[in-house]
Amino acid sequence: MHTTTKEVELLEQLYKNVKMGSDSIIKLLDKASDGEFKTDLTKQINGYESLASKLKKRLGDLGAEAKEENAMVKLWSSVGMAMNTMMDSSDSHLAQLIAEGSTMGITDSIKLLRDYENTDVSEEALSLVRDIIKFEENNLEKAKSYI
Repeated sequence: MHTTTKEVELLEQLYKNVKMGSDSIIKLLDKASDGEFKTDLTKQINGYESLASKLKKRLGDLGAEAKEENAMVKLWSSVGMAMNTMMDSSDSHLAQLIAEGSTMGITDSIKLLRDYENTDVSEEALSLVRDIIKFEENNLEKAKSYI
């Protein structure tokens, strides 16, 4: 199979995005109070991790390594989340943060799909992007029900 640098680039960016989504939800999970909401958050974490696993495997098949965001990006994300939940950690506010994150995930993924769909990137990789978009759209709809 022919491997492209573009495909590795795409998969690496997707991996960073889903790991960031997973890390963010993990940080919010302890702040959630409603049992059903916590269950939904746990399902989201599992979904992100499943996607990350598929992306990591595909990258490995291509001889590349899955890398997470650098420590500084992760730190600023954590600080921002802590500041954002300091004054209001209600489930409604947490759901709003998740909705914003999922919207960003949808937007980033659609942009990546548009940037890479008419290149020599495999249909398998493009299918993973579409799976992430559907997953994030589902997360957004779930979050709306808690706002």
